[in-house]
Amino acid sequence: MKIVIVGAGIGGLATALSLAAAGLRDVTVVERAQGLRPLGVGINLLPHAVRELTELGLVDAVAAIGTAPGRLSYFNRFGQPVWSEPRGLEAGYHWPQLSVHRGEFQLLLADEVRRRLGADAIRLGWRATGVEHGVAGADGRVVERARFADAAGAELVLDADVVIGADGIHSALRAQAHPTEGAPPWNRLVLWRGTALAPTYLDGRTMIMAGDAEQKFVAYPLVAPGTEAGMTRVNFIAERRAPEGVDETADWNHAVDPAPIVDLFADWDFDWLDVPAIIGAADEILEYPMVDRDPLDRWTVGRTTLLGDAAHALYPNGSNGASQAILDARSLAFHLATTADGGPDGIDAALAAYEADRRPITTKLSAMTRQLGPERVMQLAFERAPQGFADIHDVIPEAELREIADAYKVAAGFHPELLNERSSLTPAARA
Repeated sequence: MKIVIVGAGIGGLATALSLAAAGLRDVTVVERAQGLRPLGVGINLLPHAVRELTELGLVDAVAAIGTAPGRLSYFNRFGQPVWSEPRGLEAGYHWPQLSVHRGEFQLLLADEVRRRLGADAIRLGWRATGVEHGVAGADGRVVERARFADAAGAELVLDADVVIGADGIHSALRAQAHPTEGAPPWNRLVLWRGTALAPTYLDGRTMIMAGDAEQKFVAYPLVAPGTEAGMTRVNFIAERRAPEGVDETADWNHAVDPAPIVDLFADWDFDWLDVPAIIGAADEILEYPMVDRDPLDRWTVGRTTLLGDAAHALYPNGSNGASQAILDARSLAFHLATTADGGPDGIDAALAAYEADRRPITTKLSAMTRQLGPERVMQLAFERAPQGFADIHDVIPEAELREIADAYKVAAGFHPELLNERSSLTPAARA
C-alpha cells in the first residue's frame, strides 16, 4: 500500500512513524517548507500521547529534550489557588506527561522518519495544490492522485492508495473538500507565547494557569529542576481578549515587542511568581490569534482523509492539540494495518473505522475547549468571587472542581484508570 502524507508537522511525522511501525513502509511525506527548523515554543504531551510514543520506541529520546511536570495548578488572577492535581506518573499513569520544545520535537520526529523509512521519505519545498480522487494509475489500479507545486512553478504528481492531509489549520486538502468554509474563526483572544529564564517557582515541576476567560497566564518548565541554580527555563503563554472593534491582525510566528504585554500584566506579581518579569525576560514573543475550526461531518473524501489540525484544530484549553494529532496517527495506522487488505474495500473500511474512532472524540473536545475545557474552574472562581476568596471551597465545592477535571480527562481519553487499561494501538502482529 502506497501512502502519501501532506505535511511534516507533528501529526504528519507521527503518522509516518506509526505506519512504519505497523508494517506499512511505502510512505512519502511532502512538506511545503523548504527546510525544517526548530520553530515555535513549548508544548505538552499528555500521558495518552506519551503512551503512543513509548510504543513507537521514542519516549527516551523525547524525554531527553524535555521534562516531566508532576503537578498542574490553577489560580485566579490574584495568584490564589483554585485547583491542583498531580500529573503523569504522580497521578497514577503508567506514562509521564512531557513538556518539550515544539520545534525540537518536530526535528526529532523528522530524524526518526528518515532513519526508519529512508533519507528520501520526506520531500521538502512542495506545496499541495489538490488531490484527484479515484483516477486510473499507471498500472490500471484506481488511485488518489496528489499534486504539488514548488516555488518555481514545477509540478510534482504522486499516485497513492491513500492520501493523508496533515497540513495544519490552513489545510489545502481540507479547503478542497470544503471550499466554502473560509478562514478559521477567531474568538477575539490574542495569545503571546515565549520562553524565558526565570526564578524557579513552587516545586520547579508545576505547570500553572492563572486568570480567567478574559485574561490568562500559563507557565511550565521546559527543563528539569536544578539545570541552572535557582533558575528555570519556562515556556509561557499570555492571553488577553481584544477590545471590540479590533480586527484580527495577529499571525503565526509574528514577533512583537514585549513592553505592551508586560503592561497588561503589570499587577500580576504574585508572592510566588512574578508574571510581568517573566514576560519581560522573554527571548522572543510570538503573537497568535486564538482560532480553531468548526467540526466537520466527514474527514474522508475518496481515499483521502484528514488528520490533526487539518481535521480538528482545537483551542489550546487543555493543552491537548499535539497529543490528539498523535492519537489520530496511531489510530489511522492501526486501522490501515488491521482492516485494509490491500484492496479498495479494505482501505475504505479502514478509513471509515478511523473516523468512527476519532471524529466523535475530537468533535466533543472542540465543544469542551470552546467552553474552556478543564480551565473552566478558573472562570467559575472569577464569576463567583471576582475579588478573590479566603478559601476556594467556600466558592466552589471540591466535588465540582474534581468533576470538571475528570470529565475532560474522560472525554480526551486520558483518565488514568481508562488509559492504563485501554488496549494497545500497536497491531497484534507487531506488538
